[in-house]
Amino acid sequence: MEVQQVIDRLKLIGDPKAVEGMARFGIQSSNSFGVSVPKLRTLAREFGSDHLLASKLWETGLHDARLLATMIDDPRQVTLAQMEKWVRDFDSWDVVDGCCGNLFDKTPFAVAKAKEWCRREAEYEKRAGFVLMAELAVHDKSAKDPVFRDFLALMIDGAKDKRNFVKKAVNWSLRQIGKRNLKLNRAAISTALKMQKMESGSAKWVASDALRELKGSQVQKRLRERK
Repeated sequence: MEVQQVIDRLKLIGDPKAVEGMARFGIQSSNSFGVSVPKLRTLAREFGSDHLLASKLWETGLHDARLLATMIDDPRQVTLAQMEKWVRDFDSWDVVDGCCGNLFDKTPFAVAKAKEWCRREAEYEKRAGFVLMAELAVHDKSAKDPVFRDFLALMIDGAKDKRNFVKKAVNWSLRQIGKRNLKLNRAAISTALKMQKMESGSAKWVASDALRELKGSQVQKRLRERK
């Protein structure tokens, strides 16, 4: 399918009212047709995996087209150069999350890029590093505990970042790692307790919010049953 045909489909199923509401959630809406994620996933199933089409859709710069691109690209064909190009194009937190959770976390470069990007200064690039950590914690069932212990060490510094989209990603990754198993739960709680002692309001928020879930009876019960 040609790119223009896809864009025409996106325009057809878009919702102008949804575009108006996107800004309330901090989503970049100036280049969006307001296509919902469920509708994008339906399109993605129709189109199937298509690396070339994904690349062309990304280059349009259109919000909906880029989200769709993350759903149809083939992680086996994604290169380091592509990841670097796309991460620098990020302009909205939902595209960051979609790209990391639909595509980048399934590449062989995910762990290395998580460690690299979480040290970046640019807000969305830094968020991408921590979102990758969260997505790997959920999706990569074969990853060993040392991978996530390394991530926890990097969160100490990241938690000091006051920017909303960064600190929320740190919190997300901390919680997801702490829910993988009992050992990582204890390690994540220990990391959060260190954050609580830091002279940083954002670090204290990240820690307190994560501890409520990680020490909660529901999570503890589930982890003990999984052991």
